[in-house]
Amino acid sequence: MKATAEVPNRREGDGLLPLALYIRRPRGQNQRATLEMELLPSLCFLLLLVSAVAPLMENPMSTCASQIEAKNDMLSSSGGIHFPLYHRRRPCASASPLPDEPAYRDILRQDEHRYTSLVLRLNNTATAAVVSVPLSHGTALGVGNYVAVIHIGTPPKAHSVVVDTGSSLSWIQCLPCKASCHRQVDPVFDPTASSTYHHVPCSSATCSALSAATLNPFVCDRRGDCVYEATYGDNSFSIGYLSRDTLSLSGGVAVPRFVFGCGQDNEGLFGESAGLIGLAKNSLSLLSQLSAAGYGRSFSYCLPTKSGSGYLAFGHYNAAGFTFTPMGKSSLDETLYFLRLTGIAVAGRRLSVSTAILLKTPTMIDSGTVITRLPEEVYSALSRAVVAAVGRKTPRAAAYSILDTCYKRRKEDLRVPEVDLMFDEGAVVRLPAGNVMLEVEKGTTCLAFSAASKFAIIGNWQQQTFRVVYDVGKMKLGFAAGGCR
Repeated sequence: MKATAEVPNRREGDGLLPLALYIRRPRGQNQRATLEMELLPSLCFLLLLVSAVAPLMENPMSTCASQIEAKNDMLSSSGGIHFPLYHRRRPCASASPLPDEPAYRDILRQDEHRYTSLVLRLNNTATAAVVSVPLSHGTALGVGNYVAVIHIGTPPKAHSVVVDTGSSLSWIQCLPCKASCHRQVDPVFDPTASSTYHHVPCSSATCSALSAATLNPFVCDRRGDCVYEATYGDNSFSIGYLSRDTLSLSGGVAVPRFVFGCGQDNEGLFGESAGLIGLAKNSLSLLSQLSAAGYGRSFSYCLPTKSGSGYLAFGHYNAAGFTFTPMGKSSLDETLYFLRLTGIAVAGRRLSVSTAILLKTPTMIDSGTVITRLPEEVYSALSRAVVAAVGRKTPRAAAYSILDTCYKRRKEDLRVPEVDLMFDEGAVVRLPAGNVMLEVEKGTTCLAFSAASKFAIIGNWQQQTFRVVYDVGKMKLGFAAGGCR
């Protein structure tokens, strides 16, 4: 489906005119709201992970970007492509002052918005009544929620981008920012300074693929160039030209004619990142484009804690030490990653819950959702077992946002049991105390799980410090402890 559009280059009143207002759709089609929305990017965890605040285009290259670039070379190997990933509170192991950390109450509220958006997407009921996510300092776009650095153009320019397993189209902000660009750490990409930059024609098959990648129809400007529109459940959006340029990665790897969005109107909760890279299974995702370049159809990551650093890798991985489970297929959304949760054990004792409930509940793994959601009956059994293990005499605290099993204690002062997540074909992921409990504020610690009604999600708090492999080619997911350094 296509329509015509023009890219505005003017302001109206006191604010910027969104580029979306200039997209002319077929009669009877709603501007954006009646379309299926792309996966709500993580507004939660990037609060913890995006690069430190810096004015737009303040430095030729941010300290964070240059440090990550150096580590890219250190991590590179002949078997794949590696990016370091950093927690926001320690983006480059820097001692530089960082903005005040947001309250976990705000993070959890936004996490609930993300879960609600996922439910709407899987129910195929996205409407004009989209979930509203409050704007606040440091919130940002992305299901990947960690920052990596890619290089675009000839000569290559560094851009700090959010890694998102729930999005397909990769995009960065581009000059001249005809409508609106948010503040970012790195200089905004200038297409005119790259000798290998090109717009994608509206008549091409690549442009036609946008409909599946963004869940929005593609449109054409008056010159016949393809215009993308990536919209998100909180009314954030990025609109601009679908483009091709050289993507340069670690170890001297270059991907010519890489397809990405060159954003001219970018509004919403994007933080200070330049954009995002999409890792879903759609043909326009970074995963698929690297696969076509010969790097296999798999990626892996380790999501770090505040004091450590992790990585994102494409291509070959060493399977030693991993426990694997089949990657599920779902008609709900073929681009997301599903698996089958078969049971849970606390302190070595399996919970007495109906296996049928687990098997009939679709379970996905998501790098953007913070807290793991479980079916209500399963969560209740988990909560009771953890309470028994911690000790019923331990002072309880009031519920904290979506977390209702809380204690008036620091995490290190609690007797926290190990929790085993059991998956199909015998895969077991044993969670230590740090992945089970979350100290939401000084002296208050809560069980980092929540109840859900329709869909279960394995969130990123439970994934932290684990190596996680998404082997799309072999349709399996792998887990191994102790992956971050």
